[in-house]
Parts: sequence; C-alpha cells; structure tokens
Amino acid sequence: MHFGLSEEQEMIVSTVRSFVENEIYPHEELVERTGDVPAEIAQEIKQKTLDLGFYGCNFPEDVGGAGLGHVDFALVERELGRGSMALTHFFGRPQNILMACEGEQIDRYLLPAIRGERMDALAMTEPDAGSDVRGMKCTARRDGGDWVVNGTKHFISGADHADFIIVFIATGEDMTDKGPKKRITAFLVDRGMPGFTIRDGYKSVSHRGYKNMILEFDDCRLPDAQVLGEVDGGFAVMNEWLYATRITVATMSVGRARRVFDYALNYAADRKQFGQQIAKFQGVSFQIADMITDIDAADLLTLNSAWRLDQGLPANREIASAKVFASEMLAKVTDATLQIFGGMGLMNDYPIERFWRDARVERIWDGTSEIQRHIIGRELFRPLGA
Repeated sequence: MHFGLSEEQEMIVSTVRSFVENEIYPHEELVERTGDVPAEIAQEIKQKTLDLGFYGCNFPEDVGGAGLGHVDFALVERELGRGSMALTHFFGRPQNILMACEGEQIDRYLLPAIRGERMDALAMTEPDAGSDVRGMKCTARRDGGDWVVNGTKHFISGADHADFIIVFIATGEDMTDKGPKKRITAFLVDRGMPGFTIRDGYKSVSHRGYKNMILEFDDCRLPDAQVLGEVDGGFAVMNEWLYATRITVATMSVGRARRVFDYALNYAADRKQFGQQIAKFQGVSFQIADMITDIDAADLLTLNSAWRLDQGLPANREIASAKVFASEMLAKVTDATLQIFGGMGLMNDYPIERFWRDARVERIWDGTSEIQRHIIGRELFRPLGA
C-alpha cells in the first residue's frame, strides 16, 4: 500500500499552497476587518487562477476543465483550506452538478461556468428545511408550459456573486406509508429573473466576507428549459453529483488545521514561562502531540474516501466518517491552539480567534455531525437488516 504522492500531485500541492500564501494571505486582514472582498481583488484572484490553469479544475478535460480526479482535487481543496474562504471562493470550483446540463444548458451554464465567465451557487436550505431536505416548502407548480415558483431559501453561500443559482424545489408530493413525501426538482435560475430576489442574509461569526444570502421567489416563472436533470429527479441529481462535496469540507478542515497547528507549534517553541519554553511542559507538548495525530488521521480518512471514489468503490460511509472526524478535529485543534496562546489567542493581533470562530460552522454545513453519524450507522446496519 502506497501512501505517498506522485510527482504531479506534489506539484499540485506546491502550486496551490504558494498561490494561497502569496495571493490570499495578504488580503485576509482586510476582509476580516471589513467583511467584504473588494471587486478588484476578487477579479484579480479569478484571473490569476485562470492563468494558472486551475479554474474549474474539478471538471473533465472534454468540457474545458483540468480533469483532476477526486484525490487530486482533494489536495487542491486541502491547500485552499489554509486561506480565507471569502477569498478562495474566487479560485473557481463550479458545482459539479452542472455536468447534468443538457442541450442548450451546456453553452448557457456549464461551459461559461468552467471558463469563469459566469459564477454559480447552490440553494437547498430553507428556514424550516435544513438537514430535512424533503421538508422544503419552496414549491413550483405547473401553469401552462411554465413552472411558477414561490418560497424562500436561506444560508445560500456565494449567491452574492452568482450569475445563476442551482435551486432545489418541491414539485409535487407522494403519499407513502410514512406520510407525504416531497418530489424534488433542480432548476437553473438566472439572477434578475422577474419574481426572483437575492438579498443579504444573516451576519455570521464564521468566515467573514463569505456571505450567506436569502433567495425569495414570488410567482417566478421558469420554463422547462430551466430544469436540470429530470422533473422530480432532484434526488437522483444530488446523489450522483453532490454527496462528494462533504469531502471538500473534510479536506479544507485538514488544510486549515495544519495552518493553525503551525502557529501552535512555533508559539510553544518560542514562548517562555517559568524560565523555559512552554513546549517543555507536558501539558503543552502532549496537546501538540494529540493535535498532529488527529490531523494526520483526518488527512488519511479524507484521502481514502476520495481514493475510493476514484476507484469506483462505495464511499458514502467513508465520506461521512471523514467529514465528521475532520470537522470535529478542526474544532479541537483551534481550541487547543487558543489555549496554548492564552489570553493573546483571543486578541485580533493574531488570527487564532478567527480560526476558532471559523471552525465552528464546519460541523454544521454540508450535513451536520449528527447527520454524518446517522449515515455511518445506517450504512453499517443496513446489510444486517437493522
């Protein structure tokens, strides 16, 4: 069993890490202070990513992407995880679900997104439907040859910059033994369509500048040409393209944890108390040992789940394990680092308090830790008939 990276993978890691250090780090303080990414900085990051050949690197070569496999892309995301999400957002990685585009949708949505000409966002969550996707109340009903959409989505990341949104909407309901069951359809919705409004969402303590938005539909009419995939086939589209996004949360958590760990390691080696470096105290050195052990374990869990996808093997449980372990590991690492820094860790002289705040959301979005544990348990017990 070989755990090392190939020469090409080492180059990917080196290139993206250098990009993050040189093009992302210098702007982080500004974004943290203002809560915004200036348009000129966003465009500069996007253009440099295009020049580097990494924009849309998660798409196949035959549609203009770099054709990276799941492990290669996980390495990209791991390095991007070191930087501010508000800034790395413009290191464009459009939603893979756009591969479900057909006919005119390819030239209108898929290819422009990969070329960096149009930006996308994904919308599923609603005020009363987070983990319970089938509980969504945003509905589309037939009216002549169109769909008329009404309802609200919230916590929609990236919608402030998006030219179009991939929106999952309830398009019907079936009665089952367990009660009504929503049918879900994915739609492509352009910014500025009549009856469709994108407005500011909530102010979050995590990832300042990476804004969440609220989408409102008021008798918004969508033609059949805006359906992504099949009518009532939203879950099929999700299952084929979206569940691997949990790997992104896991691998970015690993990258961020490694950056935080470097702060803890160097501070413990330099800071002196009682006449010696605090690294010489077991209370600190043992924390450092636990941190790097957990980081390495999360890294291997994550890369293993990506490797399974590359091999065409079942990976649902492995992805859930990686997501829950890596996101909770990041919380422990940032908290322990703050403890090692002591009171200075809470001051904005260092980015530690930012890392600590940012880490909290990773256990919530893209499926809460509880949902991941549910998936793991279900995958283990289902073969036993339990």
